[in-house]
Amino acid sequence: MKNPYKDKSWFKFLSNKYIWSLLFFVIWMLFLDNYSYFDHRVLDNQIGELEDNKTYYQEEIKKDEAQIKQLKNPLQVEKYAREKYYMKKDSEDIYIIEFEGDTIEKQ
Repeated sequence: MKNPYKDKSWFKFLSNKYIWSLLFFVIWMLFLDNYSYFDHRVLDNQIGELEDNKTYYQEEIKKDEAQIKQLKNPLQVEKYAREKYYMKKDSEDIYIIEFEGDTIEKQ
């Protein structure tokens, strides 16, 4: 019995062993391999997030270094302690006045 599709171009294309090998290789690389395309996409997204975190933390380090430089001055240390921790000298009294509806957050 003769195959009626043997002379068709699409049949010749699909019956080629190199096409099947290529198709198998592409499916393997996209879905099944440990280093598949989809795994790489996830890893690339994680790398992007980590690089964003890196830039954020580098900026925070620069801010902290500037603040540390300011705190080397004894007057700045005193100012910081008074503003942040409500510290006072022995001969002083501190009154904290809060208004209703203040938008300043306490830290």
